[in-house]
Amino acid sequence: MPRMKLSSATPRGVMFKKPETGMFSKYPVQRGLLGNAAFGFAVGASRLLLDMKATGLENIPETPPFVLCPNHETYVDGMWVASYLRPGQFKKMCSLAAQELISSHGVFGQLMLRVGRGIAIDRLGNPVRALILAKQQLEKGEIVLVHPEGTRTSDGELGPLMDGAAYLSIKSGAPLVPVFLEGGYRIFNRHMKWPKSFDWKRLRRMSLRITFGKPLLPCDYKDAKQMTDSLAAWMREMRRRSTLYATA
Repeated sequence: MPRMKLSSATPRGVMFKKPETGMFSKYPVQRGLLGNAAFGFAVGASRLLLDMKATGLENIPETPPFVLCPNHETYVDGMWVASYLRPGQFKKMCSLAAQELISSHGVFGQLMLRVGRGIAIDRLGNPVRALILAKQQLEKGEIVLVHPEGTRTSDGELGPLMDGAAYLSIKSGAPLVPVFLEGGYRIFNRHMKWPKSFDWKRLRRMSLRITFGKPLLPCDYKDAKQMTDSLAAWMREMRRRSTLYATA
């Protein structure tokens, strides 16, 4: 099959081929009544059961399109981040989601795909189809949430970042909004079957802090790698400053 050349700057690890139709035509998944209800219930429960705060809300652009880039600590990072978007913006948000949500996580995975208006991405194979669809959503004026680590952390530390999010920003012209979550790993990491909302040792609710950084503008970077490096530097600095991890 012939390759499709989309740009002179290809994200690291991506082999571009001509996209296929079929199953990918259904993405992003429609949120529908079930997805909206699940989002409202889960956000309400999180606000009630957790000590949950966000800063830097002024850095969220007033109008889409833009790319949201949070670190990846839990199943529900995207939901927590989306709950702080400006009024009316959640309905315009979709997200890149691991294809395993469909194949390996049953009803819960299907529900998460709905809540996030997911575009399934093949993390271990060729992600080109998902990237093309995500770029098209940005060109329509949507918000696309991408976890640049590509997978949830296994130890609470920040993993290496891939170029896909920065590539989408540069090729669409949409700003990239960095987001850092701290505390999520202790609430619902990949080794836990159920979330933990209360710290019985300190007799208080578990803390979750979300910081929205200043948008990175694609015009300030020569390519996706340079933008990714800037994003990684910001996230490392946020991790270094983290008070929650320091007192763990």
